[in-house]
Amino acid sequence: MVAVSYHCPRCGAIAELERDAYLADKCVTPEPRDGWTYADAYDDFEDADGVVIVCGAAETDGEGCGEPYYLSFVRFVDGEEVEPEVPVDDVRFDFRR
Repeated sequence: MVAVSYHCPRCGAIAELERDAYLADKCVTPEPRDGWTYADAYDDFEDADGVVIVCGAAETDGEGCGEPYYLSFVRFVDGEEVEPEVPVDDVRFDFRR
C-alpha cells in the first residue's frame, strides 16, 4: 500500500488515500465519468473504476469545501485502454484566435 495525495478540483484541499500501487490514476474531476463505477474512499475500491472523495471528510483532515469529486483509474477492456465518453454538451471549441 502507498499513500497518494489528490487536490480537490474546486478548492484545492488535499486528500490522502492509502491504495495499492498497481492502480493507475486517469484523472481527478468534479463530476463522475460516464460508465465508471465509483466506490467510497473508506470502502475497498480495488474492484471499482474509481473513488468518490468528499472534500472535507476524514481523508482531507476535515478541511475542504464539502463537495464530492472523483478519482478515476485507467480502465481496460479487452486489453485496450477505455476513454470516458464526453457528452456533446461538454465539447467546446474556441475559434477566436
